[in-house]
Amino acid sequence: IVAHDGRTGLEMSRSENPDLVILDVLMPEMDGWEVCKAIRQDNPVPILMLTALGDEIDRILGLELGADDYITKPFSARELKARIRALLRRVELDRAGQPQKTAEFRVGQIRLNVDTRQVYKGSEPLTLRYKEFELLSLLISRAGDVVSRADLFDKVWGTDWLGDTRTLDVHIRWLREKIEDDPGQPRYIQTVRGVGYRFAASEETQAP
Repeated sequence: IVAHDGRTGLEMSRSENPDLVILDVLMPEMDGWEVCKAIRQDNPVPILMLTALGDEIDRILGLELGADDYITKPFSARELKARIRALLRRVELDRAGQPQKTAEFRVGQIRLNVDTRQVYKGSEPLTLRYKEFELLSLLISRAGDVVSRADLFDKVWGTDWLGDTRTLDVHIRWLREKIEDDPGQPRYIQTVRGVGYRFAASEETQAP
C-alpha cells in the first residue's frame, strides 16, 4: 500500500490496518514527523522512518514522536529489508511471549496489567506506546532488581536490534514523564550508572 502524501498516508494507516508503516520525513501535505505523531496517538503499529537528515537531533526527534526505528538515506534495498524483517520479527516475538493468564503488578501508585495492557497511576489511566509498555512491564516485574541495558535490549527490542542504542534512554525518559511526580528526581525508575535501570521495590515507594 503506497501513499504519495502524508495526509493520505495517515488516512490509509487508519483504514487499512497495516502490519508496518514506513514513513519518509519529506512528504507533501503532512511531513513524516506529523504523520508519525498522529499515528502514535491511537495505533501501536511498528513505524520505520526514512530520512535524509543525518543529525542526531533529527534521529532523536523521530524516536520521541514514536518511531520504532529509522534509516538514513542513502541506503540499500538489502538494509531496508533487514530492518523491516527485524521490526516484524520483534513484534511477533512480543506477541508470542504474552502470558496466557492475567498478571498484574502493583508498586506504589503504579498498577500494570499484562493481559489487558492497562497501566494506572493511582486511579488515572496512562497511555503508553507499545515499547513503553513492554519496557515498563519488564522493569516492574523485576521490581527491586537491577536490569542491565543488554537485558532490556534483548527482551524489549530483540538481539537483532539495528538502531541507535540511545533509544532505550529516550523510552526511559518518556516513561518517567508519565509515571513520576518529578521526572528529574525519579522515585520509580532509577538509573544504575554503568549497568542499567532498576524499578523501585514496593517498600521504597511508601510515603514517609
